[in-house]
Amino acid sequence: MRLRTTGAAACAALLATAALAGCNRGGDTAGGRIGIDLPRTDTDFWNSYQQYLEKDLDHGGPAALPLSNSQNDIAKVVSNVRALTDQGAKAIVMAPQDTGAIAAELRRLEEKKIPVVSVDTRPDEGRVYMVVRADNRAYGQKSCEYLGRRLGGRGRVAELQGDLSSVNGRDRSAAFASCMKRRFPKITVHELATDWKGEVASAKLQGLLAQHPDIDGIYLQAGGAFLRPTLALLEQKKRLKPAGTDGHLTIVSNDGIPDELDAIRAGTIDATLSQPADLYAKYALYYARAGLRGKTFTPGPTDHGSTIVKIDNGLEDQLPAPLVTKANVDDKKLWANQLEKNT
Repeated sequence: MRLRTTGAAACAALLATAALAGCNRGGDTAGGRIGIDLPRTDTDFWNSYQQYLEKDLDHGGPAALPLSNSQNDIAKVVSNVRALTDQGAKAIVMAPQDTGAIAAELRRLEEKKIPVVSVDTRPDEGRVYMVVRADNRAYGQKSCEYLGRRLGGRGRVAELQGDLSSVNGRDRSAAFASCMKRRFPKITVHELATDWKGEVASAKLQGLLAQHPDIDGIYLQAGGAFLRPTLALLEQKKRLKPAGTDGHLTIVSNDGIPDELDAIRAGTIDATLSQPADLYAKYALYYARAGLRGKTFTPGPTDHGSTIVKIDNGLEDQLPAPLVTKANVDDKKLWANQLEKNT
């Protein structure tokens, strides 16, 4: 069961007849409206993030314009953000997947004194008010440590990387490679760049399995994009063996979506890093509202279990992302275990 998704549609209908005059969705307009651009709708993680945003907005969140969606296209990010500011947005929430190509738009927003909250990704250049993001180097580090221990420091691993033009793809890949080289030098890692595309991941993994059928483990940098095509391919190749049985491939993923937790319960994958979709939505709106009010923050621990760090172009709130295994997969604190009760 998923969270309700009616909020944006209802708001869009109101705006069509009210010319942007209403649709506060429970929040006041004293500081201005927030413009929100979603990065994509083709992964379960980002769909969950959207659902959490809509839930928060529908239940007394800040005043916001209808959500836009850039469909993993940086040109659409720029176009959507300009449309939102033209409609009166005084703060922007975005999640640019190409973190090197957004600098010019961030400079434009800075000139207009519009605070920007970047969710999940840290722009390479351009001023941001706050980045709301988990520590992506920790994703690569923890995934390496888990695989390395489970494989006893030996074997062959396929790494399905994200888009290396994205800071997240770079951080996860660099940390994984560094950890493997330093701690598990007898494990051979095959790096497969995918651009966060499931079909690319599946095709490259199929080619690698044909060349190296002795693969012992797989690291999925994005379970939302890679889990289903990976498991489908392994099943087709008769390589999908339950944990604890001969021939099982040790698989660690990143995202923490419900399908990953179900796969851990079923023994088809072993672990994931739970990227907090709920907290991304909650604190994206929190910092956007704070930006509207001119509030400032300083580096250090927060009151919500994270740490704000200084980055070259602003501040970053690094939210926790716990490792999930069979031992804690039913923990009620995991956001993917809370979806049903939030419907």
